[in-house]
Amino acid sequence: MVIFIDESGTHKKTGNSSVVVVYIEVRNLELFNKGLLQINESLGIKSFHWAEQRWTLRKRYLKRIINLDFVFKVAIFENPVNIDDALDRCFQNLVLEKNIRSVIIDGKKPKWYEKRIKKKLRDQGVAVKKLVTVRDELSEPGIQLADALAGFFVYISEDCSEKEVKILLNKFKKDGKLLLQMMF
Repeated sequence: MVIFIDESGTHKKTGNSSVVVVYIEVRNLELFNKGLLQINESLGIKSFHWAEQRWTLRKRYLKRIINLDFVFKVAIFENPVNIDDALDRCFQNLVLEKNIRSVIIDGKKPKWYEKRIKKKLRDQGVAVKKLVTVRDELSEPGIQLADALAGFFVYISEDCSEKEVKILLNKFKKDGKLLLQMMF
């Protein structure tokens, strides 16, 4: 099992912030990555980043990723938020599985940060073989998925009046993709 983590909305002083933990449970991670890259290619983009895309492309991307083999959990925090505390809470409340091959966190952080999180997980009885932070979403396509979901849930928490947004959220729930949604 591979976990991709991305946060969105942490730069804001009001509203909601979202830390999204995406659990990718696939037998073949290469096949999953290939599926994400094919979605990007079919949409005519090199990589997906929520903040850089228009709403029409965001919706098309979200509709297509539903067909991929993954599940995820979401933690939504009220702003202002200390992202380090938020990630600690996420690990305590959301990361409970025991067979985690690797955790990949968006945003390059120092080695001491990676070791601190790995120790927190170990203290909870969760063993992680590899924990890394990455800046380049092209190196890890799953980070693009985490970014899309984080952006989507910030959007939902701030303005969920659009019918199509509610339909997408319900589709994630109905298809068993969204395992847990928590508010802090």
